[in-house]
Amino acid sequence: MIQVLEPATAGVMAEVPRAGVEEADAAVEAARSAFPAWRALAPSERSAVLRGLADALDSHVEELAVLEARNAGKPIGDARGEMGMVVETFRYYAGAPERLAGKTIPVAGGVDMTFREPLGVVALITPWNFPLTIASWKVAPALAAGNTVVLKPAELTPLTSIELERIALEAGLPEGVLNVVAGPGSVCGQRLVEHPDVAKVAFTGSTEVGRGIAAAAAGTIKRVTLELGGKSANVVFADADLEAAAEAAPSAVFGNAGQDCCARSRILVERPVLDAFMERLEAAVGRIVVGDPLDESTSMGPLISAGHRDKVAGYVPDDAPVAFRGRAPDGPGFWFAPTVLCPVGNDDRPAREEIFGPVACVIPFDGEEEGVRLANDTIYGLSGSVWTRDGARALRVARAIDTGVVSINSNTSVRVATPFGGFKQSGLGRELGPDALEHYTELKNVYYATG
Repeated sequence: MIQVLEPATAGVMAEVPRAGVEEADAAVEAARSAFPAWRALAPSERSAVLRGLADALDSHVEELAVLEARNAGKPIGDARGEMGMVVETFRYYAGAPERLAGKTIPVAGGVDMTFREPLGVVALITPWNFPLTIASWKVAPALAAGNTVVLKPAELTPLTSIELERIALEAGLPEGVLNVVAGPGSVCGQRLVEHPDVAKVAFTGSTEVGRGIAAAAAGTIKRVTLELGGKSANVVFADADLEAAAEAAPSAVFGNAGQDCCARSRILVERPVLDAFMERLEAAVGRIVVGDPLDESTSMGPLISAGHRDKVAGYVPDDAPVAFRGRAPDGPGFWFAPTVLCPVGNDDRPAREEIFGPVACVIPFDGEEEGVRLANDTIYGLSGSVWTRDGARALRVARAIDTGVVSINSNTSVRVATPFGGFKQSGLGRELGPDALEHYTELKNVYYATG
């Protein structure tokens, strides 16, 4: 059995069966058996099933939010917003089956046409930081495209994914179309990656694990999409609205306790306004309320585990250049205060490595050219922000930064209707928007001779 802990108390909140190779194989077989009928379902009927699932999830938003808040340590307000996005994601892709159109291509001697065909059984491996949200980003387009699914949530946070399967069955999704297996990535996940009947793996997690999945999937030439780590830059120019930039910066780093692959944890500030920005940033960090996830006033919860807390603390030794810290509770739970390091060099370890916790590095820069160079001086390229009142500079810098998602005068990264994914070692492929559907289909070309 897997003991599922509640990060705010360090206590056991549930036990679930631990899936291994046998359970992974059974889930793949169930999905393989269900595939022909699900694929053959008329697009309008598949859409209707997915709309029904979206409605069913909508009716369970509050209980799912509480479960996610407790299991992942999220503030309840954030958890409600995430569950709302889950519903929105299924509603968005419910319309996709009837939009998966091919093309006709003029050729000599006949008619040529293309079709978007489902892949078959797809394995979806999701992380512990946004458990049901990221599951929906993968499950919804996979089902809409006509695939059947084996979903493996993280061991630490399997509860809302298990609920998703239960709600889906009650809403009318046929048996075997969605199968959830909760088990260790090194056993259950590895089997899914290597299984000959799995046509594709979609993974969200660390870059290190992503490298291993890409290598293992090569054995069967499996299709792979990877949404991996990040060390995103929040670039603040001297002409920016400093009040707005400083007010937004904490949520860009400390949201979800910093456990976010697109966290803008490198704050690059043009040197002439460094002191003024830091003064405003300190005030904004001081307003962060760290505490009980179920308290409506909480804006940041605990880290996911004791081991992860120790890892994050390793980036802030006693001699670290701590500019200021927020406050965190004492007592049981995996707490860590929001922490700002300054000054930090871009080559320093906290600025190079993905901490995945509430630690921000403030890095001064001189001029646009250096700001772009520092932003790009990383193996990652997932997201980022540019703060300036100069419209030409905003677009120029946004185009120059090697990252998959850039926000101008904003710290948001994700919208259901727009693509999300990274450059460089932040991954392969895109989640969300119409682009995600391409990763769950194969392009078939048919030539019909008429001469």
